[in-house]
Amino acid sequence: MGSMMFRLNRTTVTFIDFLKSSFVIEKKQFTFSSQPTLLVLVGPTGVGKTAWSLQLAEKLGCPILSADSRQIYKGMTIGTAAPTRDQLQRVHHYFVGTLSPEDYYSASEYEQHVLSLLDTLFKQYLVVILTGGSMMYVDAVCKGIDEIPTIDETLRAELQQLYQKEGLDPIRQQLRILDPAFYAEVDLKNPKRVIHALEVCLMAGKPYSTLRTNPQKKRPFRIVKVGFNRERNELYDRINQRVDLMMEEGLLQEAKGFYPKRHLNSLNTVGYKELFDYLGGNGTLGFAVEKIKQHSRNYARKQLSWFRKDKDIHWIDLSDNDGDVLQEICSLL
Repeated sequence: MGSMMFRLNRTTVTFIDFLKSSFVIEKKQFTFSSQPTLLVLVGPTGVGKTAWSLQLAEKLGCPILSADSRQIYKGMTIGTAAPTRDQLQRVHHYFVGTLSPEDYYSASEYEQHVLSLLDTLFKQYLVVILTGGSMMYVDAVCKGIDEIPTIDETLRAELQQLYQKEGLDPIRQQLRILDPAFYAEVDLKNPKRVIHALEVCLMAGKPYSTLRTNPQKKRPFRIVKVGFNRERNELYDRINQRVDLMMEEGLLQEAKGFYPKRHLNSLNTVGYKELFDYLGGNGTLGFAVEKIKQHSRNYARKQLSWFRKDKDIHWIDLSDNDGDVLQEICSLL
């Protein structure tokens, strides 16, 4: 046991020394749990998750796992507000820019990959940070998701071809027949959700809704969840300003580079789809930018609604106590 090594403030210590150690921030002393802990930082887009996760990771000397279903793709740096090159050098990140936009990737795969990685990381770190706003990804790691059959690649290709040729409507109609219960609750404008549900129906030979049991899986590590929020007008101002900054940094040029691939599900994303409409001759650039801001604010509301249902989240209002955030979070560890 004494030979096990962990990280604390980027200094290597033995496990026993670590338990004897205390952690000091702003002259306040904290004692860590001896159980490996996944520190989950969530909140709406634009709230400041990236900045605070970097500060915490540097204080704790630990890596960051991204829980963003779009930052995982290469090249979508500006539109997804992915960590910058400097930020990636400051702290080791996982699941950022690792896949091609053409690659299919699901919350189930993310769950498996994160759990496998944590099994390795917890041999070196007592605390690992997971942060992002993709609700399904966070829940997949913290709670687990249903056991869904592996989709045959031929079936997947056939449905994608149907979608490209005839749009989403024929797929929606098939789903309505095979699983009316899920059809009644799914976002019928979300191609990924609709297509995946039909894939499962056809693969399993039964309605997708009957397989969604929402199990709470036991994890071999402690989970501490922290949610960031801000006063609504402040949050919306930050979102609007971030969109303006994205445009200054070259979001339009980034979108132009992806325009030939705009049919990909990975690019059916706020920030890109509005600019794709503009590049296709629909509306002005100014109109597209305002739509990005509006849709980003809508997404922030959706994220907050989802996360507020989780009673395990400890909420911190960044509008009130920016200076006490590190202390408050470390007191939970």
